[in-house]
Amino acid sequence: MLIVMQSSATSGEIDQVVAAIREHGLTPHVLPGATRTAIGLTGNTAAVDAGHFEVLPGVAEAIRVTKPYKLASREMHRDDTIIPMPMATIGPKTFTVVAGPCSVESEKLIFDTAEFLLSKGVRMLRAGAFKPRTSPYSFQGMGLEGLQILKRVREKTGIGIVTELMDTEYAEAVEEATDIIQIGTRNMQNFSLLKRVGKCRKPVLLKRGMSATLEEWLMAAEYVMAGGNYQVILCERGVRTFNDHSRNTLDLSVIPPAKTLCHLPIVVDPSHGTGKRAYVPAMALASLAAGADGLMIEVHPDPDHAASDGQQTLNFDQTAKLLDQMKALAPVLGRQM
Repeated sequence: MLIVMQSSATSGEIDQVVAAIREHGLTPHVLPGATRTAIGLTGNTAAVDAGHFEVLPGVAEAIRVTKPYKLASREMHRDDTIIPMPMATIGPKTFTVVAGPCSVESEKLIFDTAEFLLSKGVRMLRAGAFKPRTSPYSFQGMGLEGLQILKRVREKTGIGIVTELMDTEYAEAVEEATDIIQIGTRNMQNFSLLKRVGKCRKPVLLKRGMSATLEEWLMAAEYVMAGGNYQVILCERGVRTFNDHSRNTLDLSVIPPAKTLCHLPIVVDPSHGTGKRAYVPAMALASLAAGADGLMIEVHPDPDHAASDGQQTLNFDQTAKLLDQMKALAPVLGRQM
């Protein structure tokens, strides 16, 4: 249920509604808007009598929300969510690029990549300190040492950091070292992990599971938002299909329906979506045209010798060319990079 307050409602009247929701054993979510405040209500397992709240001072109306992903739904939050950060803003009319190596391999690599990205106007760096790998014998990342490298690079360059959290054990360490916490595709339905990042106060980039439906993806976002963290960014990174011409099938067709049903920003990862660097530029440009709010790509100074996923990673020259193409296309589509 969504309780819409009158535009003239006072803070005291809003507090009274919040208290009434809690008295019914439910959880209130205050959602300030441009002209009025709405209060989302979750935790009910059966229908709630709207009459309990419509009689309270300052209440304009109580609206039933039909979607199971209530907080992520446009029924509860009509306007697009904007996620502002010191180094970038992710949301409508912007196109934010996040780039960097698949994993933290050395301090020099991360510094060199950060300096290159900043020189090209990219202010968000992605790199995995912890790496979920299909094989237990593959490079698993540098762990806590990798997090320290990311922290030092952020302190010295000012670039924003995106890295993956794989386990609740390292939630505090990852939150401290990064500006956006990534939840990888294999953990999209790790509900304990989703509940934990729901308590964090950093934005969460939630990758779509490799065989997840749109509703399952949005329900995973709902877990994070139900914990009180409304700063969720969806990331389409390809789904598993029968095709054998690319690593995954990058599902750009999910962007329009996701935008219709949900108010959260969406970025696209064509590196994992295709698995082949030759295909990344075309799908990156297609992501911008399809309405995505940003891009996550893998970039490395020497991809052929990368510790992980080198085959889908662009070198600096390829990245510079792609950025120039996107900067030319973005204004035509009403986006600002």
